[in-house]
Order: sequence, then C-alpha cells, then structure tokens
Amino acid sequence: MSEFRYNNKQLCMKPKQPRNTKSSIGGNPQPRKDAVTAKQQSDKFPSIGMTLSSYKDPKVNMKSRNFSPPLNVRKSRFQRIKDSITLKRTAIFLTALILIAFIWFGGRFLYNAHKVFGGSIFGFLSNTKLKGEDSGRVNILLAGNSSDDAGHNGAQLTDSIMILSIDTKNNKAYMLSIPRDLYVDIGKSGYGKINSAYVVGEQNNFYSPGLPRGGMGQLEQVLEKNLGIDINYYALVNYNALKESVDSVGGIDVVINSKDPRGLYDPNIDWSTRKPLVKLTNGPHHLTGQQALNLARARGDSYNSYGFPASDFDRTANQRMMLVALKNKATSSSVLANPAKLADLSDVVGKNVQTDLKAAQVKRLYTIVKKIDSNNIKSLSLNNANGVDLLKSYTAPGGQSTLIPAAGIDDYSAIQSFILQQSSSNPIVQEGARVVVLNGTDTDGLGTLQKNNLSKQKIRVIKVGDAGTAQAVSSVIDLSKGKMPATRSLLGKDYGYHYTTTNPYLGLYDADFIIVVGADKIPKTPSSTSN
Repeated sequence: MSEFRYNNKQLCMKPKQPRNTKSSIGGNPQPRKDAVTAKQQSDKFPSIGMTLSSYKDPKVNMKSRNFSPPLNVRKSRFQRIKDSITLKRTAIFLTALILIAFIWFGGRFLYNAHKVFGGSIFGFLSNTKLKGEDSGRVNILLAGNSSDDAGHNGAQLTDSIMILSIDTKNNKAYMLSIPRDLYVDIGKSGYGKINSAYVVGEQNNFYSPGLPRGGMGQLEQVLEKNLGIDINYYALVNYNALKESVDSVGGIDVVINSKDPRGLYDPNIDWSTRKPLVKLTNGPHHLTGQQALNLARARGDSYNSYGFPASDFDRTANQRMMLVALKNKATSSSVLANPAKLADLSDVVGKNVQTDLKAAQVKRLYTIVKKIDSNNIKSLSLNNANGVDLLKSYTAPGGQSTLIPAAGIDDYSAIQSFILQQSSSNPIVQEGARVVVLNGTDTDGLGTLQKNNLSKQKIRVIKVGDAGTAQAVSSVIDLSKGKMPATRSLLGKDYGYHYTTTNPYLGLYDADFIIVVGADKIPKTPSSTSN
C-alpha cells in the first residue's frame, strides 16, 4: 500500500516503509533513491496557484545560459561530390546563357553595322577623322522617303530634306530643312521640285567625280550649287525608320508649343488606329513610334485642322524637334546600358538606312555628337530666317505650285548669306546685316566700288542705287536698333563715324544699314594729289 502526503509546496507520493529498516551495510536507515529523486523534482515545480508560464527557476540565469551550436554533421564523400557537380552545372549554365546573349545581341549589331557602313567590324575600334573636320564644319545631308511603302504614289520622292551641320570645334550644330517644293535646276533634266532630284538621279544613273552615284549624288549636287555649302556625307532614310527607332528606345518626350491654344490637330485618318492623324494639346507629351511618324507626316492641310498655319514648314519643324528628342533618348544611360535596346536600334538602322559613312567614321561622329548639348542645336527654316521669309510662291510652267528664292528664281544670294551666317565665327557674318549702298556723287561706278570693298569684309550688300542728292561727306543710316554692333562699328570706321537714324528713304529699302556715299570717297587721282 502507498500513502499520499500533501503540503503547501508540493504534491508527492511516497511508498510506505517498514519500521527499523537498516541499510545493507548495517548503518542507519537510508532513504530510497527514487524517493530522493522525486523530492528534488518537486522542489523545482511551481507552487500551487502559480502558472507554468510565469514560473522562473531562480537558480537559472537565462541571460548567461549558453546554448550549444548545432552539431556539424560531416557530409559523406558522395554527397560532397554531388553538391560540387550541381554548383558547377549552375555556373556553366549561367556562363553559357550570358555568352549566348552576348553573341545574339553583339552579332545582330555587327551584322547590321557591316550591312549599313561596310568595311571591317574593327572599324568601330578606330577613330577616323571626318571629312570637313579640319575646317571645323561637317555637313551631313539627311533625306527621307517612303520607299518602305511600295503602294504609295511617289514613294521614292524625298519629301524630307535636311542639312545637319556640325561645328566640331565649339560643340554646336544646326538643322536646316529644305522645302520639298523648292523649284531648282536638276542638271540635264531641267527644272523641277527638289524632292524629285533623287528620283531623276536614280533613273539617269547619275555620276560626277567626288559625289555619290545615283540619286543621292544628284541631290547633293543641286544643294551644293544652290546653297553654297560642301556636303560631306549623306543618309537616306525611309519614314518607317522613325517609327521603329522611337519604339526601340521606348518612346520620346516632346513639348508641343503651337500658336493655337488648342494645340495640334490633323483630322486625316491614321488607318492603323482609325483615329485622327494628330491630336495633341500644348505641353509635354510622350510619343510612341506611330505617334511620332504621324506627327512627322502631318501638315494640317485638311478641313478643320488647326495648329499648322505654315503647313509644310510646320511639318519640317516638328521633324527637327523629334530628331533632337530621339538623339537625347538614344544617348541616354537607359538605352546605352541596355543591350536589347541597342540591338533593336541597330536592326532599325540595318533595315532602313543607306549612307556613305563608314564604321570608323560613325565612331568618330558619335564621339563628336554626344558632346553637343541639345540647347546648342539650332532648328532653322528658310521661311523664317531671323524673322525674314527668304522664299516666295511661284507657279511653274507646267502649272505646279512651287517655291523659289524671294530674290527671284536661281538667286540664292540671301539664302547663302543666311547659311553662312550660321556657320561662321566672324561676328560680322553672324549678324548678317542687310546693307544698301547709294551713290551721292556724279562719279559713275562709285556705288559698285564700295559694294566690292564691303563684300571683301564679309558684309552683304543687297542693293546698289542712286542717292538722288549730292553728298559731300559719306554717312551711315543705322536702322539696326542696336542689334548689330560689330557691323555698325566696321561701317563707322570706313565712313567716318557719321551715323544717323533719320531715314529719308523710308519704304524704299528693307535694310539694316543704308550707306550714302559722298564725295569724300571719290578715289584720288595722281593729278589731284600733286602740288
């Protein structure tokens, strides 16, 4: 039988022991082992009324208690070999994946580069100086057509013609659009719109030493002759290139600044979306490739259009704006650091661009262009040359509506002066003053003599005439309103600093300065200087 004993600290069960029990060695009675163990355990048990979660053993310091780390079980040799093989396979797979990606993107780039620029792919490693770089000016002809649209009437016509002129010494540039309707002499084929020059050159297999063969050579010849500039390179691009280029870089950002408060609207239908060709509010916009292409084509020539008061000139201005935006995006870190985007961009170039630039020259061109801030790229048009329209409408013999220089057919002197003004570092040329010379004496040819002297100093004389009254002393009528200080200073030096703002010839001449040549400019003869 067993008996239960209770106290206020513990609950335990002890077996009943016989009286006068001796130890096995004859000493005093000893408690049994199981009884001692139970006693020790009961001392550690919480008292009555205390919950287990609130009990803390006062003999144990939890903060100082040390926990043994888990046992490091040594893996078997077979397991170690298996893990090593798995790690090596993963590394080999990742390396192969990277290598395949490099070969794929790099291969696409190199293939397209060779297709467009020709020569060895190692040309991209060199930095060949560009033609025109020694003089500080590189001119590139950019022409766009719709050759990618075989069903389009006049797909070969270069409806977009632009000169990109780069100042390689001062990291500046300008883009000048040439209107497609400009009436020009296209060599043996006679006169026609300049957008047909490429087609004529292709049909006649044009060739002239120093110029490209075919249509682009013919177009270069016409532009060099009429504009008075040297064209160093060309690029012929179809319109689809703009769409694909914009998409390949993830779109472009532009700001619409139409004079119409509503923005831009051309209701001609974009058949890919069945929506108006262009409908953009004034302000910032992010354009997709299709939107950029639509804006590049829109002239606002349909009923209810708005925001295109200058029609084709507005179209070309928008093209120049988007080219700058594309340049900014294509040279951004988000594109340059993305192999997939670069490969896509190279695909676009490979499919849509023809050029006489070589690989090494492209590398050099990129090095130069990336230094040019977008704020240092001027956007120019011949219908607004410093506020002056250098063109006028003309009906060609065949009844076509065309454009010719404001000074008259084949008179490109004002246009050439405007272009020279953009390219020169001479402050006189940059100001581009229009000067009229009037002969105030009876000496024949004195006005022409003064014109020749001024031309040698890069001053543009737009008219020589008769002053109507005799003048003893030469004078300069200054109508520049203080905007042309360099020209004013030079004319003052030549004509005795006799300035006036009073203009007796008001309404007769559109000029910045009128020089009235007096008797003091009559050349001295030997007899008149003798004593």
